[in-house]
Amino acid sequence: MADPRSTPAPRKTSRAQWSWALYDWANSAFATTVMAGFFPVFFKSYWAAGMPVTESTVRLGTANAVASLLVVLLAPLLGVLADHSSHKKRLLFFLAMLGALMSGGLFLVSEGQWLFAVALYVLGVIGFAGGNVAYDALLVDVAERDQLERISALGFALGYLGGGLLFAVNVGMVLQPEWFGLDDKAEAVRVAFLMVAFWWALFSLPVLLFVHERPHDRPRPQHGARQAWREFAVTWRLLRRLRMALVFLIAYWCYIDGVDTIIKMAVDYGLSLGFAAENLLTALLITQVVGFPAALAFGRIGDRIGAKRAIWLALAVYVVVVFWAARMNASWEFYALAVAIGLVQGGVQSMSRALFARLIPPEHAGRLFGLYNMMGKFAAIVGPLLVGWVGVLSGSPRVGILSVLVLFVTGAWLLAHVDVGRGEREAAGLSER
Repeated sequence: MADPRSTPAPRKTSRAQWSWALYDWANSAFATTVMAGFFPVFFKSYWAAGMPVTESTVRLGTANAVASLLVVLLAPLLGVLADHSSHKKRLLFFLAMLGALMSGGLFLVSEGQWLFAVALYVLGVIGFAGGNVAYDALLVDVAERDQLERISALGFALGYLGGGLLFAVNVGMVLQPEWFGLDDKAEAVRVAFLMVAFWWALFSLPVLLFVHERPHDRPRPQHGARQAWREFAVTWRLLRRLRMALVFLIAYWCYIDGVDTIIKMAVDYGLSLGFAAENLLTALLITQVVGFPAALAFGRIGDRIGAKRAIWLALAVYVVVVFWAARMNASWEFYALAVAIGLVQGGVQSMSRALFARLIPPEHAGRLFGLYNMMGKFAAIVGPLLVGWVGVLSGSPRVGILSVLVLFVTGAWLLAHVDVGRGEREAAGLSER
């Protein structure tokens, strides 16, 4: 059961909370313009031009899987390091700059250089996902316990708004390159990658300037990365004492894989069905526009019914979306699905982050959010490969997309076994020791 709470009127959002949430505005440009939008389109039509559709899909899925595997290996290390005083913001800055530079580097990749494009993309994903380890852990530094759902949702809402605004400009550049003084669509896409780099770097500054980490009485690691890996074993022992957090992580591992797979492979799926790239990019923009108010609404929904039930609501919509996607034939259906996904995508992400924050002690947020991100990215290895290879073996991308259903159904079933009240008591008990 969810843990309904009667809370006083929400307090005014502080400058630190706005600054923290604004980082989602910054890095969502990469998630939208690069990961979900132009990279899969450009990969098929420019960097991997001439390849069969199923082969380019497998290579794109493999690129996403490799990036996720590297994040899996790095996330626990980053989480342990982030748990020590002043390390969260340092890690966030380093990884944000890595991602921004790699995004800008895509501007330099010429036609047919698909391997060079993949290398930059993989490093960019590491910067994006690795930075989120430190960013997510900072949630407990800027929000009180009764604010977790609302502030987490604020971050995702600003991400949809910021990512959507830049993406709208980028889509306009691609559809009408001459209006922007560009030679053709290919140049417009390459310039869009460069714009993401500047956007990400610029809007990362507020979180670095105005967010302050709460000090914890723990010594810093004395031997850097080597000591951090030793402490990773301690982290797993800690998680064994947080049984509900562990059950939630397993559930999250399943259903967020389905969410991430749809985000990363939706445009590629549409291209495989023969839809025009312009229609798919427009649909993606619709998701961003709808996602902004929907994410804010999910913050309110989470306050009223609890994050767990809010996640269930989102997963039910995803199941309907997958069934519909496997049968759709017209571009208007892709638009309708974009609206449906926009209504719940930010909600399932923000409520998952808020629910996990409730199930862990604040003083161990860095290392445990390292595991949280590791589980999410480890799952993301499976999804893109599953869609790609099921599509190849069956000869149909429609069958490939149906394979995502098992991830949503399994995740929802496991989530039913998470007792939020017990989990909060377990976290409070460890904090008192």
